[in-house]
Amino acid sequence: MDVDPRSLSASDRYKILAGCVTPRPIAFVSSLSPAGEVNLAPFSFFNGVGADPMVLVFSPLTMKDGDKDTLRNVAPPAEGGTGEMVVHVAVESYFREMAACAEDLPYGESELEMVGLTAAPSKVVKPPRLLEAPVAFECRTLQIVRTNPGKPMAGNLVIAEVVHVWLADGLANDRWHVDQDALRTVGRLGGPSYCLTRDRFDFVRGKDALSAPLPFGRDDENEEDDE
Repeated sequence: MDVDPRSLSASDRYKILAGCVTPRPIAFVSSLSPAGEVNLAPFSFFNGVGADPMVLVFSPLTMKDGDKDTLRNVAPPAEGGTGEMVVHVAVESYFREMAACAEDLPYGESELEMVGLTAAPSKVVKPPRLLEAPVAFECRTLQIVRTNPGKPMAGNLVIAEVVHVWLADGLANDRWHVDQDALRTVGRLGGPSYCLTRDRFDFVRGKDALSAPLPFGRDDENEEDDE
């Protein structure tokens, strides 16, 4: 099957992206409106893209009625926002609350109050962090790239510099390696599906990977064994 994406509706293009680009980490973003109201929302078009400076990106889609609340809030002050946010990662311990924050509330109503998570003061930025979160990245907006301004389903890439990091005690060792068993992140798949990160394996990289034994079965190798 070969597909010209221009022949598909935006919603069908989204289904292909969301179903194939998996698993995706989930950003759980707290932000403040210019009036000081707290917003909390999840975004699975999310990743880390650089370490010098430390940079995260996430992409709220434009909705039929305009920008999502988070996008309005994290826009630079010159564009009517505050230009700040705290990015948490989705983990098992508050998964239900994270999913509930996808609710489309009127602008200014707080998802934080709806789900009962605890706001804690940030150190550098004004939006609060989540006390329950094992990781919190305080960020300032560097740039927002609007791929098709004002068009529903268009992406809006928020490029944010991390200016302070909170890690739960014991989450990282003295070499800054993070304990994945303690973190227990949740990933996004297509449709209503999610995945856990408990089933993991280590593997070599580079050309040595070609001769290294796989920790899982592969169809073509199983066929060779049958012969």
